[in-house]
Amino acid sequence: MFDVHLHKVGLAYGDLQVFQQLDLSLKAGQWTCLLGGSGVGKTTLLRMVAGLVDQSDIRVEGRVTCDDGQPLAGRIAWMSQQDSLLPWATVLDNITIGERLRTRKFLRRSRLSSEALDRAHHMLELVGLDEKARVLPQNLSGGQRQRVALARTLFEDRPVVLMDEPFGALDAITRLNLQDMACDLLAGKTVMLITHDPLEALRLGHAVYHLRGHPAQLTDAITPPGKIPRSLDNAELMTLQGVLLDRLRHEESVA
Repeated sequence: MFDVHLHKVGLAYGDLQVFQQLDLSLKAGQWTCLLGGSGVGKTTLLRMVAGLVDQSDIRVEGRVTCDDGQPLAGRIAWMSQQDSLLPWATVLDNITIGERLRTRKFLRRSRLSSEALDRAHHMLELVGLDEKARVLPQNLSGGQRQRVALARTLFEDRPVVLMDEPFGALDAITRLNLQDMACDLLAGKTVMLITHDPLEALRLGHAVYHLRGHPAQLTDAITPPGKIPRSLDNAELMTLQGVLLDRLRHEESVA
């Protein structure tokens, strides 16, 4: 495992400075959660970590490094708010899409190695959907589709996982269940989670940051007590939720 460090990173569209001089460390094997209002630059920052920012029409500053001295490229799995499942592909084909694209076997299921197929089925077992391997996404519920997306993330088996509001569109109970499942199945991974939900950040995060202002800056980290996922009956968690909600409500006044 290794830490990921953001050093004095900044990003601007023309004269619009989204954020600047940001320093952030993603601790190995921990969840770092990032909150902030719509449009403040959370997703942009996440995409910058992933190396997905097109620098042809924007200005990027700073650098992202790993403390093992190796590049981060090729060591990231991405899980977005939308499940991004291909509607014409089965659950199994969706889970193995990365492997198929890398090996040029996207439309040739039989050519995938038995090891890769066994691993994909194992990931489906972990999320409780092995019986859905040959089903198309249109025949799944929203929660099941997000579990497929989680299985696809697990299949990639990368040490760093970047998650952009992956549970935001789900009902409350499904969201809690998937949060718990993600904590269990991503144990040992270095996770960065973008969310609008203070309680979600506090349940899952080892470190919780608030991105606010224009240009945006990071507040000091909140480090909730206890192991993740934290219980909802934790009084200190509820107090911290109130603190974060108050910050979010008044963030325009401190911009």
